[in-house]
Amino acid sequence: MTDEPEKSDSAVVAAKLANKAERSAAEPAEPRAETEGNADQQSTRRAQNRGSVSQALDRVRKVAGERKKEKFTALLHHVDIAMLETAFHALKRSAAPGVDGMTWRTYEQDLDRRIEDLHARVHGGAYRAQPSRRSYIPKDDGSKRPLAVAALEDKIVQKAVAAVLSEIYEEDFLGFSYGFRPDRGQHDALDALIVGISSKKVNFILDADIRSFFTEVSQQWVVRFLEHRIGDPRIIRLVQKWLRAGVLEDGIVTVEEKGTGQGSVISPLLSNVYLHYVFDLWAERWRRREATGDMIMVRYADDIVVGFQHESDARRFWNAMRDRLAEFSLSLHPDKTRLIEFGRFAAQNCKKRGRSKPETFKFLGFVLICDQTRRGDFRVRRKSRGDRMRTKLRDIKEALRRRTNRPISETGKWLASVVSGYFAYHAVPTNGLALTAFRYHVTALWRRQLSRRSQRAHVPWERMGKLADEFLPKPRILHPWPSARFAARHPR
Repeated sequence: MTDEPEKSDSAVVAAKLANKAERSAAEPAEPRAETEGNADQQSTRRAQNRGSVSQALDRVRKVAGERKKEKFTALLHHVDIAMLETAFHALKRSAAPGVDGMTWRTYEQDLDRRIEDLHARVHGGAYRAQPSRRSYIPKDDGSKRPLAVAALEDKIVQKAVAAVLSEIYEEDFLGFSYGFRPDRGQHDALDALIVGISSKKVNFILDADIRSFFTEVSQQWVVRFLEHRIGDPRIIRLVQKWLRAGVLEDGIVTVEEKGTGQGSVISPLLSNVYLHYVFDLWAERWRRREATGDMIMVRYADDIVVGFQHESDARRFWNAMRDRLAEFSLSLHPDKTRLIEFGRFAAQNCKKRGRSKPETFKFLGFVLICDQTRRGDFRVRRKSRGDRMRTKLRDIKEALRRRTNRPISETGKWLASVVSGYFAYHAVPTNGLALTAFRYHVTALWRRQLSRRSQRAHVPWERMGKLADEFLPKPRILHPWPSARFAARHPR
């Protein structure tokens, strides 16, 4: 493989975690006092665990940054009892159980014994990964996305291992990779993209969609890529166990030779490692060696947007990218991957060709549009995707139907949380009209629900407006302009 980093025989043995202080037994006292004492003790231990885990991970990251080409040959000792307990508390408490039927709350009831037993099995080689439970979530196009719901103990071990590996790969991952990385979110990716389009000579956008990425990833290549940096065979065996555990559906366990188990805790990291070697390093080298003009890139998981100054560069990159992905069992979706004219001169060029306005493209829940400020300066405008908004409104309509006989105040508080959550993501500059439309449609759905509570329950719009003003937050922009936030997070 042309892009494999040079391997080194030297080994890096990361320092062991500091010994945990011995836990003192709870003093015999009245039942209420003993309960409070145990609670304080558990809280103190959790804080100590987080501190020791953080110190150990900081040391791993420091070594990874200083020795870019060396392998880590001893990592499993970091997956100790403190790390496993920290991983457990980091899991989502309300997550659906896997094939074991174990919930977070049930596991917590005997946490110390369970974690100690899990630690002994992981380090003694007796740990066995269980098959994931297959579930499906609807997609925007009407199809369903398959998810793999892992057993709780598999989630704990995966979370712990992912925390250790992340410290290594965070020193390797490139700056234009944003998906599933600490302190990097969707709005950071959007800011970087908009700043890049606005500040560079970008005239064309390649909106690339990898077909069924999470189900087509080659498991053999996943392991080979990990072995570039991970020389601890015990960590590699754990990853192989998770990849080969299979999926339980309709009582049948199916073991695939491809896919990372979308929905599992370890899947985002493995996917980022895969695309780091398959796309990121290759694309960065292509930009340095092949591009004849400006070129920008933003990748959020398998969503890739590349901007070009010259159309010739864009088409050469598109063809080369297609061949590159094919070498690693991936392909571009022919209907969802497209090259469009987009940028500060796109509107002028469209008028010359007799077209009304430039094409738009979608990225992370928004439609990106070529626009102008009041002074006539170019800017990229964001608008919430209409299909996503309609899906959200359908979900709200169904939830309101189930709440038909609930008190108005209770429903109003629930709707307030829903609208606030929507605004928390979508309240970006230039998206005010979409926020207003969303709040209006939520109000109309609520009015319809209230009017159907009885034959005489018609609610006039005047009263409905007062209810909406009482409970629903009003639209207002919550996010700064992309250039301001990008400059603050990435000072030059």
